[in-house]
Amino acid sequence: MRRIELVTDTSLAHLDVNDLLREILARVREVLDVDMATVLLLDPDGEELIATAAVGIDDDVKQGVRMPVGHGFAGTVLTHRKACVVDHVADQHLVSRALRDRGIRSLAGAPMVADGETIGVLCVGAFTEHGFTDHDAQLVQVAADRIASVSQVGASRSERIAATVLQHSLLPGRLPRIPGVSMDGRYVGGADYGIGGDWYDVFRLPSGRVGIVVGDVVGHGLSAAVVMGRLRSALRAYALDDENPARVLHKLDRKVTHFEPDAMATVCYALYDPETARLSFSLAGHLTPVLGHPGERGELVDAPVDPPVGVAVSKRPRRTTEIEIPPESVVCFYTDGLIERRQQSIDIGLKSLCGAVTCAPASEVCASVMNQLVTSASSGDDVTLLVLSRASAAGG
Repeated sequence: MRRIELVTDTSLAHLDVNDLLREILARVREVLDVDMATVLLLDPDGEELIATAAVGIDDDVKQGVRMPVGHGFAGTVLTHRKACVVDHVADQHLVSRALRDRGIRSLAGAPMVADGETIGVLCVGAFTEHGFTDHDAQLVQVAADRIASVSQVGASRSERIAATVLQHSLLPGRLPRIPGVSMDGRYVGGADYGIGGDWYDVFRLPSGRVGIVVGDVVGHGLSAAVVMGRLRSALRAYALDDENPARVLHKLDRKVTHFEPDAMATVCYALYDPETARLSFSLAGHLTPVLGHPGERGELVDAPVDPPVGVAVSKRPRRTTEIEIPPESVVCFYTDGLIERRQQSIDIGLKSLCGAVTCAPASEVCASVMNQLVTSASSGDDVTLLVLSRASAAGG
């Protein structure tokens, strides 16, 4: 029991994840009197084990050693999902060249399981025939459970940080100044899921027209944020080659379907012409913009909605809608987190948004809409709002 307590000592909690893993491995090596201990984590596709942390033999980690699932000692432990020992190691047990070169003779290992999911393997070894006992195997399993918990918490925390940094780095810092209009945007990460795949973008094109994008990648966390970054970059590239919003989204759809087969996103891509004050846009499964006129409630623009990008359900060409933005008018682009509420029809949220839109500079409209719609009753999803206003060029 004292040996187990030494490995699971809660005083280690102050260490960061990498230091904590190494400290636990060092304690495992000490109490078992072995020469090396290593953690191998399962890759996202579940096909390989990756050397992630080690003591006594650092080459595997430094060299990024990968071991196919089902091969070698670690692969066997993962397949059987139970602690195993081998006191007479043969070449077929060793995938790692470093371990073969060092002449490892005995191995013990246990699966790392967190919330019922196997995430990796803990292996310990000796350069002599060690004679591992059932108690040793039990200790390795206890240590594996502890490391699994640490790894899962650490990975979740690291993913949230990475997703937050990526998300905010891809949102435009200062929107371009556009003659005759003001623009402003808001993004708030979801309270329930953290950072997700929402984004907005505004950019000038060589023709003088302005590209406006609001999108929402299905999913949350780092994976959604990474896909969002790829879509944002791809859409910008396609926008330089073609100024038809529908064709740009068609190209984006082809890209997602081919290179991101598990991804899906809703996107509104619009082009604004400052000379004519006309707005053309295409909707890929996205919510319709709201247009506000002076002295009137906002209203949803009458526009067709085509399938989201990444959903190959129709061969019909995507469609573009063109409208004029009258003087003193406002257009709001947004994602569903702004208007969706639990156990409430989305029509109620859309009605609330239309009522909240006023004809004012974009920054004032953003503040008013967010103040009225983003409350404690909000869905907890990401919220994105982008406003174009011809009411005043001030505050853009």
